[in-house]
Amino acid sequence: MTGFEFRQLGADDPALADALEVMRAAFAGMDGRIDPPSSLSRMTVQSLQEAAEKSEIWVEGNPIAGTVVLTPKGRVLYVGKLAVGRRRAGLGRALMALAEERAAALGLGWLELESRVELVEVHAVFKRLGFHEVARTTHDGYRKPTSIMFRKAVG
Repeated sequence: MTGFEFRQLGADDPALADALEVMRAAFAGMDGRIDPPSSLSRMTVQSLQEAAEKSEIWVEGNPIAGTVVLTPKGRVLYVGKLAVGRRRAGLGRALMALAEERAAALGLGWLELESRVELVEVHAVFKRLGFHEVARTTHDGYRKPTSIMFRKAVG
């Protein structure tokens, strides 16, 4: 992870507003492409503050160039809101390496994440990073699967 400087944001960190803007910008390409719309459309600074109380919110850079929200769930560290402001700089890979380090430090055996079924190019990236599909899930009100759950063993 050379060249990247990660820091964890607490619930009272004013940088949460900047992190939310990076997330929104990174997820903007999904608008009109995924159904139902991303939960990010409902996210606010206040909801990020609440998330910071039970999850780890990590960012890189000043100004912020990337984000990830890590939430322990049983033996799994859930990876959410992975957002990268600059593509092909290795930041996404570095954020995933950070997630692996955090899972190991917390004594958790797996990373888990979800991706919308429409985002096939993203699935290919996760597979290259060692993730494999474990389930397909369906949002309320939908008949067909809307998301794919991926997992990766840590350690």
